[in-house]
Amino acid sequence: MKIDEVDDKIIVGARELFYRHGIRSITMDDIAKHLSMSKKTIYRHFSDKDSIVSRCCHMELEKRVCSFDQIADNAPDAISELIGLMKDMGGMFAEINPNLFYDMQKHHLGAWKMMTDFKEKKIMKMVESNLLRGIREGLYRKDINIQVLSRLRVYQVDMGFNPDMFSPSKYNIKDVQLAMLDHFMHGITTIKGHKLINKYKQVEEED
Repeated sequence: MKIDEVDDKIIVGARELFYRHGIRSITMDDIAKHLSMSKKTIYRHFSDKDSIVSRCCHMELEKRVCSFDQIADNAPDAISELIGLMKDMGGMFAEINPNLFYDMQKHHLGAWKMMTDFKEKKIMKMVESNLLRGIREGLYRKDINIQVLSRLRVYQVDMGFNPDMFSPSKYNIKDVQLAMLDHFMHGITTIKGHKLINKYKQVEEED
């Protein structure tokens, strides 16, 4: 097996464990056991768990960029784009242990900075672009504050992962995120936009 292939295998396996259990509780021994690979082999490719977390984060963000760009390019309107983005992230939300982001913030600062920069430089710009598109299409209100609402939307997502606010034992992460998106969309849309939201909901219910 080539070096790159081993790297990828380790990252994929580690990602599965991090998503399922969070980061802090997973050891290098756990990763080795999960992959049926010696810990010595893993250390030949990664110096420590922190380097694995950083590579996992980098690969996941690259994947999200490609997916988000494709959704934006193919969406017939701004509301469809916003719903499409949420659906794409919904699959990820369903897999993620809420502790993952808090573990990253507290114990893996390099990966956390990567995540923060991604939100500021990519996600926020995408939301701003979506808001401008929605205004042009007559689906969003003209009087909305784009800079404020784009930041609000991005950090709404963060809030949905806060276990102090939404305990995983009481709330489903995906349901929380969808409820927040629905609230956000109805707050920014015109009557025309409201009708289109209801149309998309009806189509989804029929499917």
